[in-house]
Amino acid sequence: MAKYLARIVISGAQSIGKALAKSVREEIEVYREAARVHAAQSATNFTPTKTDAALNGMTLEEAQLILNVKDVLDRAEVEQQYQHLFHINSKTAGGSFYLQSKIFRAKERIDQELKKVEALAKFQAKSE
Repeated sequence: MAKYLARIVISGAQSIGKALAKSVREEIEVYREAARVHAAQSATNFTPTKTDAALNGMTLEEAQLILNVKDVLDRAEVEQQYQHLFHINSKTAGGSFYLQSKIFRAKERIDQELKKVEALAKFQAKSE
């Protein structure tokens, strides 16, 4: 009798364990899919939000204004403006370290956005 009871308890525990593991795997997959969707939406939508500004410290619009670029996807223009503004604001040229840091952060923010766009392009290329 005790032998059968032990088998029932072990069998029940195994069933519960398998169900729990399966639900955790499904939850992880749902989370990953939601992250992929969010990344895809963020990469295609260039409208800054309060959340983006809070997380990144600077909105994409602010970065564009600081570097004086019209198209953030034009790497050459962004790099040219960054180099020019960074060098004229150096201490040796009589510039301000504060302005230099703002210029650096603006380029960093635009580079971050470009990485999102590239990741989305790779993701879309893989899915096709």
